[in-house]
Amino acid sequence: MNRSRRAEESNAEIAMKPIPYARQSIAEGDVQAVVESLRSDWLTQGPVVPAFEQKVADYCGARYAVAVNSGTSALHLACLALGLSPGDFLWTSPLTFVASANCARMCGAGVDFVDIDYRTGNMSINFLSEKLRKAEKTGTLPKIVIPVHYAGQSCLTREIHSLSQRYGFSIIEDASHALGGEYLDTKVGSCRYSDVSVLSFHPVKIITSGEGGMVLTNSETTERTLRRLRSHGITREAVDMEQVPHGPWYYEQIDLGYNYRMTDLQAALGLSQTERLDTFLARRRSIARRYTEDLRDFPLFLPFKHPDTRSAWHLYVIRLCLGAIGKTRQAVFASLQNAGINVNVHYIPVHTQPYYQRLGFGWGSFPVAEKFYAEALSLPVYPDLTEEEQGFVVERLGEALG
Repeated sequence: MNRSRRAEESNAEIAMKPIPYARQSIAEGDVQAVVESLRSDWLTQGPVVPAFEQKVADYCGARYAVAVNSGTSALHLACLALGLSPGDFLWTSPLTFVASANCARMCGAGVDFVDIDYRTGNMSINFLSEKLRKAEKTGTLPKIVIPVHYAGQSCLTREIHSLSQRYGFSIIEDASHALGGEYLDTKVGSCRYSDVSVLSFHPVKIITSGEGGMVLTNSETTERTLRRLRSHGITREAVDMEQVPHGPWYYEQIDLGYNYRMTDLQAALGLSQTERLDTFLARRRSIARRYTEDLRDFPLFLPFKHPDTRSAWHLYVIRLCLGAIGKTRQAVFASLQNAGINVNVHYIPVHTQPYYQRLGFGWGSFPVAEKFYAEALSLPVYPDLTEEEQGFVVERLGEALG
């Protein structure tokens, strides 16, 4: 059988099974870890959660880590722990999932956005600096800024930290895409240039715990507040109590908190996944390198890699040269979907969502993010994507653009 015939048969086999843009990688060791947790004495509030927290804190280089039941919960608790409240403002990127902004509204605070750097999709330092300068004059400076590490590449957090020192805001890194990424030779999540960093363990992220999230910080005070808020605002620590304990059973509700706890079942999966974290990252980077090589002559913009960063490659986002190909993004999207390649688009700018339009935002508010969105297409990236599948994606993309 000649090579062309073999390639045709291989492509036919691949086309029978849809290729997602992302998916979890579950090994037998992950399954066994969850089974062991099921057979233990603890399904929740047991020893596996703190073990998972310590493992991630050590990996990222942060002093503390607090696990919760989702990345959204992590963002919400981070805002509360830093004192965000009604009358305050939080600024974030418009090119993100809605949770990066919703966490402010959940605290009763206002939201505004900072337009992006067209090359990276990350918050623009120039736009942020100019917006802060104007806000200082009008007395509308933000309490918190959330830079989002889009697609796995870190924002320029050193520059953002420098601005925070001048203008007095706190920084929450939304690192949901970026576990294992690096900035200035430091792991994302170290909180070197931020007050807290937030991770997500949703199935499409770098590692998964099913659902889950984590807040990293180097502040003991912030860590204690986070632990209290994730469990109804309750403490069993005598140092935090306002009254004399009645006995060893005693606890006090200090704050209005939430049930945002992670179960030991979730933590068992997450802890097991950390054993393959570097393997996952190596595979994602290999996939990204091949895309960059194979797509270099296609009529599109490839992801820009800032020299100060090393991406975790949660997403591989291309931008179509729509004028050159003479087709709409929708036509290219449909062509790939019809070939069984479930590409996606990240993200519809948050400020264009109906909820945020009712708050006064709309199309035209942040033109760079809107231009980026209009051209963006996320190609499949996940550790179990095979060489043959990736080749099929490249081939069909070429046909869709032709």
